[in-house]
Amino acid sequence: MPNIQTLISRLSDLDLHLFREGSHSRLYELLGAHPEVRDGVAGCHFALWAPNAHAVSVMGEFNDWHRHTHWLRRIHADAGIWEGFVPGASVGQRYKFHIESNVNGYKVDKADPFAFTSEVAPATASIIASLDYQWHDENWMGRRKQANALDAPHSVYEVHLGSWRRSPDNPDQILGYRAIAPQLADYCLDMGFTHVELLPVMEHPFYGSWGYQVTGFFAATSRYGSPQDFMFLIDHLHQRGIGVILDWVPSHFPNDEHGLAYFDGTALYEHADPRQGYHPEWSSQIFNYGRHEVRAFLLSSALFWLDKYHIDGLRVDAVASMLYLDYARKADEWVPNEYGGKENLAAIQFLRQLNEAVYRDFPDTQTIAEESTSWPMVSRPTWLGGLGFGMKWNMGWMHDTLDYYAQDPVHRKHHHDQITFSIWYAFHENFMLPISHDEVVHGKGSLVGKLPGDAWQRFANLRLLLGYMWAHPGKKLLFMGCEFGQSREWNHDTSLDWHLLQYAPHAGVQSWLRDLNACYKTHPALFGRDFSQDGFEWIDCHDSDESVISFLRRGPQGETLLVVINATPVLRESYRVGVPMVAGGGYWRELLNSDADCYGGSGKGNGGGVNAEAYAQHGRPCSLPLRLPPLGVLFLEPA
Repeated sequence: MPNIQTLISRLSDLDLHLFREGSHSRLYELLGAHPEVRDGVAGCHFALWAPNAHAVSVMGEFNDWHRHTHWLRRIHADAGIWEGFVPGASVGQRYKFHIESNVNGYKVDKADPFAFTSEVAPATASIIASLDYQWHDENWMGRRKQANALDAPHSVYEVHLGSWRRSPDNPDQILGYRAIAPQLADYCLDMGFTHVELLPVMEHPFYGSWGYQVTGFFAATSRYGSPQDFMFLIDHLHQRGIGVILDWVPSHFPNDEHGLAYFDGTALYEHADPRQGYHPEWSSQIFNYGRHEVRAFLLSSALFWLDKYHIDGLRVDAVASMLYLDYARKADEWVPNEYGGKENLAAIQFLRQLNEAVYRDFPDTQTIAEESTSWPMVSRPTWLGGLGFGMKWNMGWMHDTLDYYAQDPVHRKHHHDQITFSIWYAFHENFMLPISHDEVVHGKGSLVGKLPGDAWQRFANLRLLLGYMWAHPGKKLLFMGCEFGQSREWNHDTSLDWHLLQYAPHAGVQSWLRDLNACYKTHPALFGRDFSQDGFEWIDCHDSDESVISFLRRGPQGETLLVVINATPVLRESYRVGVPMVAGGGYWRELLNSDADCYGGSGKGNGGGVNAEAYAQHGRPCSLPLRLPPLGVLFLEPA
């Protein structure tokens, strides 16, 4: 074998120790491709973990893709790490690792698991890259602790970059990171969203996976540009005061030959036993969380985005599939844990370790779990026995809410508990209320398309649903297009139907959501005590015959808002709602009315407000004689 230049390993004894015990969280600084100058010679240091290989070489544009020119050396034999310095290899050049395994003479060309960027799919080579960038978001970074706090408003706009908006001149042309940055920032500012959540931007070979089949856990997809282009997008959003959350997928990975699967001729990143290592729902591989080096790989990926890209939070995908060994499996298709149970003990340990590492190193960020079961204490500290997430998606609320509003209003009285039940458990976790991309794909139709009635009623129902969501305890997440009543199901291959905003019903929903966000962000009663029972008080949750509910939201300083929902198309005159005694004469100002003319409603309301009367109702000494608009929601505050 031709020699490669004498090596100085990038890994210290401490690095090796942390890697082998599964606690290293900065492997991206050591493994992969790192340009450097050695003894006056510019080149690139390559390092790869492949413990079951008997030979590893690096090939690329710097050696005309010859597999047998630059062999790496196994310096740390017990750790299975191969390293080498290639003179002349430089930023921008493509490369892969050639691995010859100890097992069955297996030979394969692999992309770099730690690559910072890669070729545009369907090409699969890694690219030597620099992450140098001059950030300009110091103001945001200085105050994001307050912006990301659990008692701050979180109105999150979930976006798929490739289909949010496309080139107006060519509908088939995807906008790049830099082109989309000012447009997305302008729109979020106009609409009042506090954060953007991006569907996975980590490199993925199949565009139709929306990013959920990841091959590059350290690479922003090159479909939209370079690492610096993605940094520009985040930087620009930060400069405009908008936080950025990334969807992150540590639950599984695809089988593509150039990826992690069967990496060194063995099941290195995944379980060898398909009952543990194969995901039947997604035809993908499941990480072996019990392997220390795999945990270090995933820890490093999570912290990489917070460190190098200034990301403000990670939404962790498919947590339930990680927690349960029998997830999506029949009785004879899974292996119990050492105690005979279905809990994945290694995954539980990893998730706790992940959250401890994130909040240790980046305490002004958040982790958010997409966890669809009743697993206890997902968003409680690890020292209390919890998983340690900052927040959890409230999937139960989402399903009950969509089921309820899909009912014809005449039948809603028989489903009243679906709209009230969530309060029984609303404070058991730090919940985020999600209406996400998953609810508008695979034949489910659009959000407005789920709702009953004629065109007027469907849009009234949509405004009602959104008003209920913004009034309910919990942070908010809404998928793109739902804010203006996108009529057709989401299609990742086309832009949203922005032309619909020329029509009054769609423009009305958009205006309603804009005003909801403005009210939400300026009234602490709607966000300051989201995770405390003290922030919510029922007035009446029992009027199923009329399909009316009413409640109070309370802020940290005693701020009070009244919310009344009429889920039928019947105008209700002089509907009495008991309210507390307030100073200032008892006048309650109507802040928002989803039935207002400007939103496309019928214009039925309370003339800007109503005076409380000394008429006891709902166990309170006074009450408001309200005019409840059809399929409407009212927000009122004491003046």
